Amino acid sequence: MAKAVRFYETGGPEVLRYEDVEVGDPGPGQVRIRHVAVGLNYADTYFRNGTYPIPMPNGIGVEAAGVVVALGEGVSNVAVGDRVTYTGFINTLGAYSTERLVAAAPLIRLPETIAFETAAAMTMRGLTSAYLMKKIHAFKEGDSLLLHAAAGGVGLIVSQWAKLLGLTVIGTVSSAAKAEVARAHGCAHVIDYSHEDVAQRVRQLTGGRGVDVVFDSVGKDTFMGSLDSLKRRGLLVCVGTASGTIPPFDPQLLAMKGSLYMTRPALADYIADPAEKAELAEELFGLVGSGLIRIEINQHYALQDAVQAHRDLESRKTTGSSIFVI
Repeated sequence: MAKAVRFYETGGPEVLRYEDVEVGDPGPGQVRIRHVAVGLNYADTYFRNGTYPIPMPNGIGVEAAGVVVALGEGVSNVAVGDRVTYTGFINTLGAYSTERLVAAAPLIRLPETIAFETAAAMTMRGLTSAYLMKKIHAFKEGDSLLLHAAAGGVGLIVSQWAKLLGLTVIGTVSSAAKAEVARAHGCAHVIDYSHEDVAQRVRQLTGGRGVDVVFDSVGKDTFMGSLDSLKRRGLLVCVGTASGTIPPFDPQLLAMKGSLYMTRPALADYIADPAEKAELAEELFGLVGSGLIRIEINQHYALQDAVQAHRDLESRKTTGSSIFVI
């Protein structure tokens, strides 16, 4: 029988349950997929703790890679036996499972150069990195980027990608060990925010100018420091809320700090168009398949250890990507 992680109420990691589940046959527009590896993402904790409200009970996880084992009526974008990966939002919720039914539309065929484990570790993080680097801002060689959580899954991909584009990356981390990881993946400078003032150090590193762009996945705790790190008319990209959501503020603040720009993008809006998703995936797979970008899978868990995996993730014990191996 198939296994899945489900939860019946919102709360801490302890609400997650590892259970037997009946999968059944795919309906119209669906496939049955046998997972080989499943991604662990910080967004998963938002579903679990209620930040992203969903009906209860429910499954968890939005990213996985595996093999198509059955097709429902009308499915033409994949075939039985195809190696696939997927990520999404509500339409892919329930990825923490050994087998499942899922809509065929989000599936992306995997090239032979990409292993299942690599795909599960990078589909969400990689597509996020792809739209950040290619769609948010017209980066040019010599631009500067402040990257929060530089030793995380998205951080390690973005820092490598940014270096390929000739950008100067300033990464923030919480420990000396994570600083070494960030430097090894393309950060020209690393700030340990546990004992350094980020904005002050950024000004020192940029000769008082500030950076062109900030990618901030932390949220509440770093918001003001991110604004204070930007050059005049710089761009703050709020890509996550690991420390909590940003409190309401008067937009006049952006004018006072240098006519700044700010955006809060979501991956779903950058992969909603199949052609745009295919373009981003092709570029990502090309860079990873050729070895120009390395995907660091630094934590491997069994599916039944989802509670511990969430605890590790939320306590910032992890670096790079984490996956469940089926």
